[in-house]
Amino acid sequence: MTRHCVSANEPFVSTHASATAWDALGDPSRRVIFERILKRPRAVTELAEGLPISRPAVSQHLRVLKKARLVADRAEGTRRIYAVDIAGLAALRADLDRFWTQALAGFKAAVEKS
Repeated sequence: MTRHCVSANEPFVSTHASATAWDALGDPSRRVIFERILKRPRAVTELAEGLPISRPAVSQHLRVLKKARLVADRAEGTRRIYAVDIAGLAALRADLDRFWTQALAGFKAAVEKS
């Protein structure tokens, strides 16, 4: 398998594949970025602070999160500020609620069979 790199040490982040919220959050770097945005809206420079990846790599991860409808951005001067996309997060929550409801129904059916 050929491994593409952004630079010598940073793996390439594909932004062309269809990005669902689940796919987007499957990457550890994106989860860290998303968790930072959950706390409060931030610019790319601030999001990249302390991460072992470059600002361009953070930008690639943000594109995936945006495509997955987990974050939205707005212009603030020359910067882009990223915040949680409430509608996308609500859709993710609806998925979790559906999974939980199905799991409870399955558990109830198994207990009632006993």
